[in-house]
Parts: sequence; structure tokens; C-alpha cells
Amino acid sequence: MPNTKVVTESVFQFYDNIGYSSYSHEKKRLQIELLNLQQWVVENNMRVALTFDGRDAAGKGSTIKRFVENLMPKYLQVVELGTPTKSESKRWFDRYRKHLPNKGEIVFFDRSWYNRALIEPVMGYCTKTQYKYFMNKVLDWEEALIDDGLILIKFYLSVDRQTQLYRFEERIVHPLKYWKYSKNDELVRNKWDIFTKYKEQMFSRTSSSISPWVKVNSTNKLHARLTCMLYTILAIDYGQETPFNPLQIDKIEQRYRIEVDGVPFSGLSYQQYNVLKSVVQGEKLKDQNKKKRREV
Repeated sequence: MPNTKVVTESVFQFYDNIGYSSYSHEKKRLQIELLNLQQWVVENNMRVALTFDGRDAAGKGSTIKRFVENLMPKYLQVVELGTPTKSESKRWFDRYRKHLPNKGEIVFFDRSWYNRALIEPVMGYCTKTQYKYFMNKVLDWEEALIDDGLILIKFYLSVDRQTQLYRFEERIVHPLKYWKYSKNDELVRNKWDIFTKYKEQMFSRTSSSISPWVKVNSTNKLHARLTCMLYTILAIDYGQETPFNPLQIDKIEQRYRIEVDGVPFSGLSYQQYNVLKSVVQGEKLKDQNKKKRREV
């Protein structure tokens, strides 16, 4: 039965305001442990599924990227499904069942079957009957998979409205990220409160002691990536000889510095630094476009 057992961001505060140099060091330590975990999965024919859900621009894909960048590609999959066919929409669980891990494999879902609890009802992509059926059946489905040996961790990356807007604006002007933004992103953003309602229903009805939600604050992506990695290696007993000890808070806090039009800004948080960095990149891009027009 659901008991709203949601693990919130307050569980781990080791990485609040972490600086980039400390982040890089800690990421390497965690990736070593993840590789050890993967080796255990392979040798013991275990099956692990990690799902990453959340709003657009919450950092799901970038978090998965840090998980897998030093793992053995042969023994993992990253699943990011597109628009479902009519048949897949009717047989929702089967759509995802065929992507679940085989023995000795870890699968990362960039958005999971919980699209049916979030974006689909928000945007009217499913019927009310389909939504109700999913909400009534999903926990039983997950718990049956877990009883059959699947190790399942469900992450929800939580981003605030202001940070999402900033990331959208960054994508629009960034020459290497513009493709990540679509008109549909803005349509979903306009339904922020409706999405919130469905999100809270999801937490209250699809979390149990066997299959809990793990909610991670992703306003700071560095914090979110490390927190998800840390939770994973602490949640799975992969036979490590000594427990992993995260870096201490007093060792990882760091402030940032940047210069904008000759004016130095120091003592910045990671978020403040990124805002100013995007301003600098935007100005450089404008200068480049002006130069190209003059040459033409």
C-alpha cells in the first residue's frame, strides 16, 4: 500500500554549494564505486533499473551522463523513448517491460513509465481512464518486478520555476544547446501548477516502502548529480569492504569568480556564476553574429 515514503533532498546535504574542483574530485570517487557496483552486477547476474523523472530542464540527461561516462558500455543501457504509438499507449507497461535490464545489466531511464502520471495527463496525451488505470496498477507492477529480483531506484529531480526559465533561456542562445529547446517545452511550462498537482498525486499514490520515490533538489546540477550517485551506492549492497564516506561539508564549499566587461564579480554561488556566464556567452555570440553580417 502507498505510504508516501518520499526521500527528500534533506537526506543528503553533503554537496550543497559544492565548488567545481571539489565536485570533480568527488565525482571521480563516486564513479569508482559505481564501477565496482557494476562489476558486482555483472558477476552476480543482478538486474538494476534507475529511473530519472522530473520537469523539463531538471537535469535528468546530464545526471545519467555522469553515471555512465566511466562504466562498461557493454553492460548498460540508456533508454529515452519517444512519442508512443497507439499500440504502445494502450499497452503502457509492456512498452517499458521490454527495456528492463537483463541479467548482469544496469538500465537508466531518461523519463520512465511515470510519463503516464505526469506529462501525459497534463498535456492530454492519455485518457482519464488510462491515467486511473496506471495509478492503480503501477505499484503492484513495480513490486512484482522487485519480488522477481529487480533492483529499482526511482529518482525525481526537482527544479524550481526560476531555474527552469534560466535553463530554457540558456538553451535558446547557446550554439550547442539550442536543439534541446522546443515550443512544447513552453507549453508545458505554462501548465506549471497543473503539473505540480499531478506530481503531488504521484508522490502520494505511487510510493511505498518497497518502491519509494527519491526526490533530489536539482536547482544546482552538481549537487543533484553527486546526490543521485551517492544514494545509489548507499542503497545497493554490492559487497564493498568499507562503506563510502562522502566529502565533508567544510571541505567542499566554494565560491566562484567571473569578469563581465572588465568588472570582476567574486564570492558567487554556482547558480549566480552560471547566470553571469550565460550573459558573457550571449554577448560573445552577438558579437560573432555582427561580425559575420559585416563580412557578408
